[in-house]
Amino acid sequence: MSITTLLTLLVLAAVGYAIYAYNALVKNKNHVEEGWSGIETQLKRRANLIPNLVETVKGYASHEKDTLEQVTTLRTAAMGAGNVEGRAKQEGLLTAALGKLFAVAEAYPDLKANENFISLQDELSEIEDQIQLARRYYNGTVRNNNIMVESFPSNIIANQFGFQKAGFFEIDDPGDRAVPEVSFS
Repeated sequence: MSITTLLTLLVLAAVGYAIYAYNALVKNKNHVEEGWSGIETQLKRRANLIPNLVETVKGYASHEKDTLEQVTTLRTAAMGAGNVEGRAKQEGLLTAALGKLFAVAEAYPDLKANENFISLQDELSEIEDQIQLARRYYNGTVRNNNIMVESFPSNIIANQFGFQKAGFFEIDDPGDRAVPEVSFS
């Protein structure tokens, strides 16, 4: 095998790897965007449910105004958060406020027995499960993307074409990580 043939094969292998790495980076970036879209969809469903839940509780617990206002304010802040980290923080605060809202509901037996409230509570529980699944998918795609962006030699292609690490959707406060528990007894 001549030097020219060997060099040609090496150049073709390098070009082939560059094409493979670029396409893999594009695929990972699209998976991250798809994952974030899934989270946003579930968060939007939850945000749309919250006003109905607040209105239902208002009818029974009108003097719990501070808790109801806090939930509404945090819902608005969460929907307006700009980046993944900011959204995760705001959603964590909203989850904690929803826990307080359900604690208020525990003090009102008529509310706990209200069919509309029970239905909204069940729907919120289902949405929380969907958010958790979407969060896991998103964080998995972010992990795969970040590994490729940081690993050698794909990091050379990533830097050349402007691919960047993505942020995980994490909740900082361990107390905010817990889904509010509600008992029907």
